[in-house]
Amino acid sequence: MARTIVPIGPYHPLQEEPEFFTLTVDGEKVVDIDVKVGYNHRGIEKLSEAKTFDQSTFLVERICGICSTSHPFAHTRAVEDVIPVEVSERAKYIRTIIAEGERIHSHLLWLGLAGHFLGYNTVYMWAWKLREEILDAMEILSGNRNNYAMFKPGGVRRDIKYEDVPVVVKKINSIVPTLEMLKKAVIDDPVLHARTKGVGVLSKQDAINYCALGPTARASGVARDLRKDCPYGAYDKMQWDMIVTQNGDVFDKAVVRILETFESIKIIKHCLLKLPKGEIDLNIKNIPPGEGIGHIEAPRGEVFHYVRTDGTNRPVRHKIRAPSFMNVPTFKATVIGQTISDATIILAAVDPCYCCTERMAVRNIKGKKLYNGEDLVKLSQEKTERMRR
Repeated sequence: MARTIVPIGPYHPLQEEPEFFTLTVDGEKVVDIDVKVGYNHRGIEKLSEAKTFDQSTFLVERICGICSTSHPFAHTRAVEDVIPVEVSERAKYIRTIIAEGERIHSHLLWLGLAGHFLGYNTVYMWAWKLREEILDAMEILSGNRNNYAMFKPGGVRRDIKYEDVPVVVKKINSIVPTLEMLKKAVIDDPVLHARTKGVGVLSKQDAINYCALGPTARASGVARDLRKDCPYGAYDKMQWDMIVTQNGDVFDKAVVRILETFESIKIIKHCLLKLPKGEIDLNIKNIPPGEGIGHIEAPRGEVFHYVRTDGTNRPVRHKIRAPSFMNVPTFKATVIGQTISDATIILAAVDPCYCCTERMAVRNIKGKKLYNGEDLVKLSQEKTERMRR
């Protein structure tokens, strides 16, 4: 049978952002896959070089709407590594609360979308209803449902009021019964088992070879989590479990995220009820010359930020690596050999974030003009004018 090319993207109902997957199929079986990125590049790293360290925190918060705490968290830790300085215990607890709130809403968002992709729109509606309670709780704590603007080098921008603690704890507790119901629905449903078990398997060795991160790796038996391996924030002050499964299929990726949600609830409640007294900000004024790294465990895996400074209030280099940059290539190991009907849910199972992943490479070919931003705008305007005529 002749091989056929099946394009997915760059615009597709499965994908909330543009990315182009080219599947080569033999009948119904996928025999090869190619991924093209670069449709969504915004030049965040270069923009950061023109911002102060405080402004860069707001900038990286907008890399991804779902990871709007992960990037500021890693960035502020990188800046603090340059000085170096240790933030107060109260700031550590507050940072941990916000980070785990984001993890819950991210996992619930993915669970709802996974249900939608599989045709289980009831799961979609229930998961997103629970997510609303978490977003309401985050709004009480930070003033925002997303893009919380809580982080800054040296601490946090906003304190948690003691009168808000019981309200937030009540909201967090309110989702547990329905979350238990969802867990049982996913873990016990034979139709979901048939649709997800043994599908898109990422073996432990492949997870290691591809340097997979987060739930994608832990679902394949790789027990790696920065919150345990390199504790930061308040994670070493409490008891919680790293969720690890062994099968590496779509089902196990769902199980890991659901069970991690319960652990995040446990962490948030502990932090709120044991919140230490003290200052929340060191009021850092000057950043010395040097280099610093900051990495944290985002909902999708390790987020890594590197900054280099020259003693001014701006970075001379800011490098960012998000977990999807490592997880997306695992498609080569999980999609090939599967059917077309399973390809979309396998692609979605790593919870890819394309705006976090975007990279652009510029190669100066001899004899070819290298265009800058103004040149590209001018070319676009000229083409628009030609089309009008």
